[in-house]
Amino acid sequence: MTHQRIRFTKMHGAANDYIYVDTSKYPLVDPAKLAVQWSAYHTGIGSDGLVLIGASSVADFSMRIFNADGSEALMCGNATRCIAKYVYESGMTTKTEIALETLSGIKILRIHLSDDNKVETVTVDMGAPSDMRSIVLNAAGVSYEATYVSMGNPHLVIFVDDINKVDLPVVGPSLENHPLFPDRINVEFAQLLSGDAIRMRVWERGSGITMACGTGACATAVAASFTGRTGRKSELIMDGGRLTIEWDERSGHVMMTGGATKVFEGEIEL
Repeated sequence: MTHQRIRFTKMHGAANDYIYVDTSKYPLVDPAKLAVQWSAYHTGIGSDGLVLIGASSVADFSMRIFNADGSEALMCGNATRCIAKYVYESGMTTKTEIALETLSGIKILRIHLSDDNKVETVTVDMGAPSDMRSIVLNAAGVSYEATYVSMGNPHLVIFVDDINKVDLPVVGPSLENHPLFPDRINVEFAQLLSGDAIRMRVWERGSGITMACGTGACATAVAASFTGRTGRKSELIMDGGRLTIEWDERSGHVMMTGGATKVFEGEIEL
């Protein structure tokens, strides 16, 4: 009996780490199951999930993303930047502006190159936020004033005075699975710093605590501006790194700029 060997690349954007597979070379039959197996840190590769890079009839490439629990996500901003680096540096494209098909629409990725033709940063047009509204809800015995924002996926942003006092392992699951959100929700706690900088921690739907979340950073920046806490441009500081977010007044779209890092390549048997 022969075992198929799948080549993968481990990458991270602001420490939001995923396993990337080029499905034009390695088609995967049950990616949800593989996401659970491969994402396990002690028995697999270890990651926040599995990202499939594929062909597209409406864009340059397509992306599917499966969380560590096997659920399929609509979109991940940090993953899109890693895809831009992957396809450019592997020679799959020579374009520095790439259209990427996702479950929440086509995203435009603009690559910024270093002097040695490596991908230094990527700006992602994350589209326009929608459904912004203020919500008051109770979770784990605490009442929260929050802002709901959709960035193609749902986010609940809560501003606090001291982010270090948030017991995220306790309150995160309670908010993610709140009855108000039958499809569950991503949760961001945010603390305002000086100069339109925002410290943020995230509880991702389907993954739990992660080091960073691109759509979460966008949602938090939008919520901060929507509620009059900041201007249209802010710097989001997460456990894994920093992202610059600008909510463009003319287009209404959110532009996210940040880096992408290739960690290692490897092979794994099916």
